[in-house]
Amino acid sequence: MATMMESQADAASSSANVGTQPQVTVFYDGLCPLCSREINHYRKVVRDGSIGYVDISEPTFDAAAFGLDPVQVHRHLHVVDASGKVFKGVDSFLKLWPHVPGMRWLAPLVGTWGIRHLAKLGYAVFARIRPLLPKRKRDNCDTGTCER
Repeated sequence: MATMMESQADAASSSANVGTQPQVTVFYDGLCPLCSREINHYRKVVRDGSIGYVDISEPTFDAAAFGLDPVQVHRHLHVVDASGKVFKGVDSFLKLWPHVPGMRWLAPLVGTWGIRHLAKLGYAVFARIRPLLPKRKRDNCDTGTCER
């Protein structure tokens, strides 16, 4: 499974660093405008290949191929590190931010107990309302999950 995950993540990663294995792979909803904007920012500033990107809204995405729960991966941002450990929600951001120039300071700050607790509450609210937010349109959709 790790080999399949590595090859699929490599295919979805930025081509700027061909051959570089990502230290973390982020699973994001490409139909969510806010999510896409955040990921596009990461793609612009992270040039070392340390982050792989997988758009879960793509018709070919298969959560099981990555060992992820298909329902949960559509509800919460997920990150998988190089060892295969899965992080979701706020913990995903805490894994991502150390790789993002200009955001590295956020991980230790948000990782403190009090702030982390508040961030998790805020993320829980966002995760509940996100499906109600307008979605980006996809030109073609072979599955029933492209437009929700």
